[in-house]
Amino acid sequence: MDTRFGYILLFLMLCAGCKTEITSENIAQIHIDALQKEVAPDKRVAVFQIEAQQKTDTYILKGESDQPEGLQRLLDSLSSNNISFVDSVTVLPTAELGDKKHAIINISVANLRSKPKHSAELATQATLGTPVKVLKKQGSWYYIQTPDKYLAWVDAGAIALFTEVVIENYGSLDKIIYTKTYGHAYAGPDKEEIVSDLVAGNVLEVLKYVDKFYIVRFPDGRQAYVAHEESEKYKDWLAGLDSSSDALVATSKRFMGVPYLWGGTSTKGMDCSGFTKTIFFLNGMIIPRDASQQVHTGKPIDDTGNFNSLEAGDLLFFGVKATDSTKEKVVHVGMWIGNNEFIHASDMVRVGSVDKASKNYDEYNVDRYLRTKRILKERDKDLIDLRRVSMFK
Repeated sequence: MDTRFGYILLFLMLCAGCKTEITSENIAQIHIDALQKEVAPDKRVAVFQIEAQQKTDTYILKGESDQPEGLQRLLDSLSSNNISFVDSVTVLPTAELGDKKHAIINISVANLRSKPKHSAELATQATLGTPVKVLKKQGSWYYIQTPDKYLAWVDAGAIALFTEVVIENYGSLDKIIYTKTYGHAYAGPDKEEIVSDLVAGNVLEVLKYVDKFYIVRFPDGRQAYVAHEESEKYKDWLAGLDSSSDALVATSKRFMGVPYLWGGTSTKGMDCSGFTKTIFFLNGMIIPRDASQQVHTGKPIDDTGNFNSLEAGDLLFFGVKATDSTKEKVVHVGMWIGNNEFIHASDMVRVGSVDKASKNYDEYNVDRYLRTKRILKERDKDLIDLRRVSMFK
């Protein structure tokens, strides 16, 4: 080959490699991303996972969503802007589920995973008797939404599937709530055979009231005996709640020493926000699941470290402060119990102090303190008061 020709060929190849490829902008995806930030900003509680795949001058919309109104807004927006598209988005709940798009947790504590497999991260938990919405199925796993709107996967053995009509009827049935920290349901009054373990907050249908026991039915039909002294009629429990600061503190101290468990929301193990969530639930209130969600509820009380303005029951949030280039990051939460102390789940449920002179002074958390919010007595859209709104809807 002529040397000069070789140089020319190499030069042309290098130039070709330096050319910038010009691609057309995905207009449909811009519409999707903008709407997603509005209708489903938190992926933990809403599904709006849609992708626009461009085919010549038409977009194929693929993905899934449990926000039908948001999806319709997207389709209307694309149409009004003369954007050609084909709607292939799966609407949740899926048709595959038939009419059984509801379920009730069937075991003392159900482990809810981030993916449909037992080795996946423990995202959260749900306790016996909790009604959940069912959105889709994959193998022997179901994608569900709890009353606090949290989304996660649960294995088939942890739930009993029902129709909407059955769930609505279930809300009116006589029930008990288990109030002891931990115990069991038995096959008979002699307590020789265990049917299931139980934890505080478990709710069961009552079939019959007998001496010293309630005869109860589990969502899957199992029957068992639960001691009167370890439980209470659900309606009486609701009516007797005072949801006071003292009640929150008393409840929190029942769990002293319970081990820390990432994703835990039960007396078998709790993470920091699972602990505060459980305290409020056992006093008749459902609050958001995670610390980074709980911080957006309630009334602002302090963000300067002036702990004198705090009241028992207030939630303290900890983490990384915002900078000029980074956002604030909430990573921990505890509850104020008075006397310069707060209770929280860290290694185990324990009490820490903000007083430097105290033996249990918690320097680590005081140094990363962000703010305090008052949820108690605040009517908030992200808080469900079970005395006013049934969770069985």
